[in-house]
Amino acid sequence: MKNARYLLLPLAFALLQSCAANLSYSGSPFKKSMESITADELKTHLYIVAADDMEGRDTGSEGQKKAGRYLIEQYQKMGVSHPKSMTSYYQTVPSEAMKGRRGNLPQSENILAFVEGSEKPEEIIVVSAHYDHVGIKNGEVYNGADDDGSGTVALLEMAEAFQMAKKSGHGPKRSILFLHVTGEEHGLLGSKYYADNPIFPMANTVADLNIDMIGRCDAENCGKEYVYVIGSEMLSTDLKKISEQANKETVNLELNYKYDDPNDKDRLYYRSDHYNFAKNGVPVIFYFDGIHEDYHKPTDTPDRIDYKALQKRTQLVFATAWELANRKDRIVVDKK
Repeated sequence: MKNARYLLLPLAFALLQSCAANLSYSGSPFKKSMESITADELKTHLYIVAADDMEGRDTGSEGQKKAGRYLIEQYQKMGVSHPKSMTSYYQTVPSEAMKGRRGNLPQSENILAFVEGSEKPEEIIVVSAHYDHVGIKNGEVYNGADDDGSGTVALLEMAEAFQMAKKSGHGPKRSILFLHVTGEEHGLLGSKYYADNPIFPMANTVADLNIDMIGRCDAENCGKEYVYVIGSEMLSTDLKKISEQANKETVNLELNYKYDDPNDKDRLYYRSDHYNFAKNGVPVIFYFDGIHEDYHKPTDTPDRIDYKALQKRTQLVFATAWELANRKDRIVVDKK
C-alpha cells in the first residue's frame, strides 16, 4: 500500500497543476474578483469623474487633466503601475497629433495602467475607454457621465479585480493594459496616436475590448438587461464565441448585434476607439448601451446612470478579458 501511495503522487500533482492552469468562471479566484466589481464602487468613482468640477473633461482641458489625476491616484492605491518601459502613467499626445474635427487642440495625454501577465507577459489584452468629453457650452457643464464616464470607471473596477486575483496568486497569464484615451470626441485622436506609437507592438496585441457608454439604455431596450456588442466577429470567430460563453456563464445579458449590420446607417463600428485597433488587424469588441435621450447633452449626469446595469456590463467585459488572458491559445485572426 505504501508503494501504491507513491505511485498516486505524480497523478495527484498533475491534477493539481491542471486545475491551477484552468481558472474557470466557476472557480473561486474568478468569482471573488468578478464580485469585487460593485455598483456602489462604480457609483462612487463616477460621481467624482463626472462631477461639475471636472468641467466636462474637454479634450486637453484642466478638467480632463484633473480627472486623469484622479484615475492615476486610484491605480496607485490598488497597486497597479504603468508599463515598465514608461516613466509614468502618461503617454503624451503632442499638439501636432491633436488636430481634430473642430481645429487644433492642445497637447493631451493617454493614461496607461498595466497588470503584467505571469506566463505570456508579451501578449497584451487592451481594455480601453476614452476619458474626455465635450466640456462647457453656454455656461452649462456637459458632465459626460455615460459618455464615457461609465467606461472610464469600468476600467478602474476591472483593474482592481485583476490585481486582487494577482495578489492571491491567480494573476492573468497574459498582460492586461488599461488604456484611457484622450481626444475621442474630436476624432479618435488619442487611440490613433497609441495605434501609431504603441507601447506594445500591435503584433503582440491579442484583442481590444473597448467600452464607450454602458450606463444607460436606449428607447428600444429600456427595461431589458442587454448590451450592444459590436465587431466581435469582424476579425476573429474565436472572439465572438468567447464573448458569448463568458456572458452565458456569468451575467447572462441579451447581447444585441444590431450594429454589426453592414448597412448600419450609424456606422458605429467605425466611430469609437476600438477602430484604430481593428484597422491594424487587432480583434475588437465595442460595448455600447445605445444612443439615448441625454447623449451629448448637459443632462448626461451621474444621477441618471443605471448602476446595476453598469455593474453587469463591466462584469461581462471582465469575464471576457479573463478568458482571453488565461486561455491556453491566443485567439486567431481568421477574417479580414
